[in-house]
Amino acid sequence: MAHYDLSIIGSGSGNSLVTPFWDDKRVVLADKGSGSTAAFGGTCLNVGCIPTKMFVRPAALARGPEEAARLNLTQETTAVDFPAMRDRIFSRVDAISAGGRHYREVELEHVDLVAEQVRLTGDLRQPPFAFVSDSGVRAEADQLVIAAGSRPTLPQVPGIELPGVHTSDSVMRIEQQPQKLLVIGGGYIACEFAGIFSGLGTEVIQVNRSHGLMKAMDTEISTAFSTEAERNWTVHYERTLSRIVEHGAGLRAELVSSDGRVEHHDVDAVLVAIGRTPNTDLIGAAEAGLDLHPDGRLAVDEYQRVLIQGEPVAGLYALGDISSEAMLKHVANHEARVVAHNLEHPERIRASRQDVIPSAIFSFPEMAQVGLTEAQAVDTIGEDHVTTKVQNYGDTAYGWAMEDGHGIFKVIADSRSGQILGAHVMGYQASNLIQPIIQAMSFGQDAYTAARGQYWIHPALMEVTENALLGLEVPIPEDAPL
Repeated sequence: MAHYDLSIIGSGSGNSLVTPFWDDKRVVLADKGSGSTAAFGGTCLNVGCIPTKMFVRPAALARGPEEAARLNLTQETTAVDFPAMRDRIFSRVDAISAGGRHYREVELEHVDLVAEQVRLTGDLRQPPFAFVSDSGVRAEADQLVIAAGSRPTLPQVPGIELPGVHTSDSVMRIEQQPQKLLVIGGGYIACEFAGIFSGLGTEVIQVNRSHGLMKAMDTEISTAFSTEAERNWTVHYERTLSRIVEHGAGLRAELVSSDGRVEHHDVDAVLVAIGRTPNTDLIGAAEAGLDLHPDGRLAVDEYQRVLIQGEPVAGLYALGDISSEAMLKHVANHEARVVAHNLEHPERIRASRQDVIPSAIFSFPEMAQVGLTEAQAVDTIGEDHVTTKVQNYGDTAYGWAMEDGHGIFKVIADSRSGQILGAHVMGYQASNLIQPIIQAMSFGQDAYTAARGQYWIHPALMEVTENALLGLEVPIPEDAPL
């Protein structure tokens, strides 16, 4: 069994832990690959954030004629070359993945790469921490970081293994754009792909087991988005996938409604996007005695140390989707910076930040959120102390220019102090418009100071954010900016 100073399971954000600090030490990095290929670099690079957004952009451009028509222009999207689009996107992604693997495997003499699935073994309550690969490669290290990520969740229904049934891991690499696509799920992954493929011209049917889409968001945003989705593609609620069979050159999906009715949809492909499962089972976390949350995530303390029977283990860390409730790349990157510090400075470890975590959903329309929903704020501080403002894009100067009829920006605050509790946006550039709120919340600025303490460019679309803040009923601080 080879001995190392540091062992890392997972090459996504875990890959960034190999800093110059380890140049004169031995490191082993294990990764079986992401998605349907043995790709290096984790979910975000290979099958997640990056390639999906590279599809979002052309899908948005393909919708250009819709916006042009509102502005007295006539435009036309005449063709979509899906294979060329796919090849352009993955020629870049695959090159970065291959380059990252070559750098770790060939150019860094002090790093060994185990390109296989590995499982934890031995006593993990104290170092050395060990793993064994599928082929029998064994390694132990003084410190171990588990960053093995997550994978798409699949329902246990007949036909789920058929060709033409996809997850986010495989749907972006299909040979031809489907003429008709059934999307199972109502969360952010399902809604992003429904937006992508409908924008590119595919007939999309989205099915969700509950009523409404994006139910984890603030009710006002969820309701508004569901309405927009219903205008842009077909949406069916309160239906559950029961089986899939081959039908001609495509597939026939059987759905059961909440009242027991059975219906069938004949499609070219099915995308299953009902959530993600942390890869704790693949690495044998439970068998190794590590503490798990009910949803399967590794339990960690505020310093990202893994817990065994409620106690943190020094030198044993976890980060990213395998332990993070948020399952977001920017959270994993932050946790990786914290873990890198703690590995290198065990005498003065730091805690990770798990508050003011924003997220964005790049569907059509785009959405973004941070902090509490209105319902959560009411539960936390009481209805009498919650103030909200919903600002329509169309009530600002740039909104007029866009003839925008659906964009909304909702901000929530404590009416006693002006503390911003959350913000929720749906519309063009939502992920950018929310950033001043994230900054204000992160640095403790009250709503009035955030609104009046800086210039806002007129007539930029960012005035939507400014006006939302100004519309809150909050106290004006003494010596407040004018």
